Amino acid sequence: MANIGGFRLDRKDTVLLVVDIQERLAVVMAERERVVTNTGHLIAAARLLGVPVLHTEQYPKGLGPTVPELRVALDPSTLVEKMSFDCCGEPTFAPALESTGRSTVIVCGMEAHICVLQTVLGLLAGGRTVHVAADAVCSRNPENARIALELQRDAGAVVSCTETILFQLLGRAGTPEFKAVQARIR
Repeated sequence: MANIGGFRLDRKDTVLLVVDIQERLAVVMAERERVVTNTGHLIAAARLLGVPVLHTEQYPKGLGPTVPELRVALDPSTLVEKMSFDCCGEPTFAPALESTGRSTVIVCGMEAHICVLQTVLGLLAGGRTVHVAADAVCSRNPENARIALELQRDAGAVVSCTETILFQLLGRAGTPEFKAVQARIR
């Protein structure tokens, strides 16, 4: 029997990490709308299901704050400002992640081939299980994003999609949480 443990998500051991979906960065992304929409679904489901959410901003003085559509859904106390492309290289990130008590990280954000890739590699090197929501990441150049997702999978991350992640976290139909998530993604 195959070992599929790392492919499953348990909401009690999972944290959502939103990487650098910032105003001045998002404006140049062809897939901005898809990424913001899917990240919004992930944030809403995380809140509903008790999954902690962390979010980062790369050099906010230059790239601006998180886009308004997501900023309103995020708790300002979970923001990690950074200069390091790899979130794990930012001194304030490790304590924030450790404080969640979770070992599995769902990652979404911008850009797939820079900050998302380096963060995924850093998380994997730190022994975390990582799931990447492929339809909630992008790069200015779609080919760069495609290659980055391949690299992340090759490195050991589970590359999935938003709906798969949502339904894994839900686990079952017929609950109020299921109905709320289902209504959101329709």
